[in-house]
Amino acid sequence: MKRISFLIVITVTCLITACGSTSDATKFFSIDLEGKNNKFQNGDLVGVAIQNKKNKSITNVEYSIDGEEITENNGKLALSVQKLGQKLLVAKVFYDDTSVEITKKVSILAANPPAVYTYEIVNEFPHDKNAFTQGLEFKNDTLFESTGRLGQSTLRKVDYKTGEVLQEIALKNSEFGEGLTLLGNKVIQLTWQNKIGYVYSSKDLSKIESFSYGESKEGWGLCNDGNRIYKSDGTEKIWILNPETYIEEDHIETVTNKSIFNKANELEFVDGKIYANVWQKESMMIIDATSGAIEGVVNFSGLKSKVEQHDALDVLNGIAYHPEKGTFFVTGKNWSKLFEVIITKK
Repeated sequence: MKRISFLIVITVTCLITACGSTSDATKFFSIDLEGKNNKFQNGDLVGVAIQNKKNKSITNVEYSIDGEEITENNGKLALSVQKLGQKLLVAKVFYDDTSVEITKKVSILAANPPAVYTYEIVNEFPHDKNAFTQGLEFKNDTLFESTGRLGQSTLRKVDYKTGEVLQEIALKNSEFGEGLTLLGNKVIQLTWQNKIGYVYSSKDLSKIESFSYGESKEGWGLCNDGNRIYKSDGTEKIWILNPETYIEEDHIETVTNKSIFNKANELEFVDGKIYANVWQKESMMIIDATSGAIEGVVNFSGLKSKVEQHDALDVLNGIAYHPEKGTFFVTGKNWSKLFEVIITKK
């Protein structure tokens, strides 16, 4: 009898407090946004209403995105978020002495269109035309380079002024090398579809350890801000990795003011911005590392025509910033030249 009584109490309690009602919440309510739209620019003031399908007695509604409360004012929501991209707008609806949460998928895009940048060539240097460049980064005056293709993937140190390979190690024939970054005295290198990354000593390229990917689908580009590592994977996401464990702890999404964009390839971090080659394009994005907003696009058209034209010649790929010079160094897959450039707004 005690067990039956207990079950009766639980049942009554569930009826009073709407136990399990989250799954049934859409039977009662839904979120209506102005214009039946689900794409907005960051900071947009958007009309919002709760459709009350069963004429419940609503006492209050609280809205949030990413756990941050959004204040409703006269039926309007200011859709302002720190990190842009695909989001769930959550409405907690209070009614009949209980509450439920309902959600609506929205895309919060950049507030402004990307600015257009161009380039000026400062210097040209020789580059190994057999190098299928996937990653570039300077440590002092030494250029570290990761190259790809099965059976040809390497990690190397390069004298950028002469193009001489100072030291080189090969990856396994089954591994396709991708982006790299240097953090402290370590070099971190990705593979493409093997879902594994390697950590080496920057002094002698001896292997220290390896790590597996988490949710990211593939390995594309890497960069870091001195504290966090950023990793592209061929989707709209740039993953943020723990610098000690290499675990994917968070991510940003790359967006313009019009759409979510998924073409970030090789990466470089400079002054709070991620510079990213656009996959298969002669251009580069300038991405805010906090919000994911694509704030600028650098047009590198014409640069490929300045290198030796041969059958294996492929697209622009490879960005390295030289802090002492304040210039960027760019090249491409199987390009015979490395270009030192200054980037300026048009």
